[in-house]
Amino acid sequence: MYDDRTNLTRQVADDLREFFRDEVFRTVIPRSIRLAEAPSHGKPILTYDVRSRGAESYIKLAKEILSHDQAARKPAPSAG
Repeated sequence: MYDDRTNLTRQVADDLREFFRDEVFRTVIPRSIRLAEAPSHGKPILTYDVRSRGAESYIKLAKEILSHDQAARKPAPSAG
């Protein structure tokens, strides 16, 4: 989970993006109390608090993964 308040977190994220480039998703999951509370209530974040920043980030990540998967499955243009 990403905590944008710390220099270390930002530096690690920058290093990962520099080294892995396009293999790193753009969406980050922020550190959040609501995300930490959900498991103790036996619920995933999407049912515990769907409007939380963490839930919205997971939804955004899922959309990014699906978009990436669709782009990877797109056939290459044929030479003709």
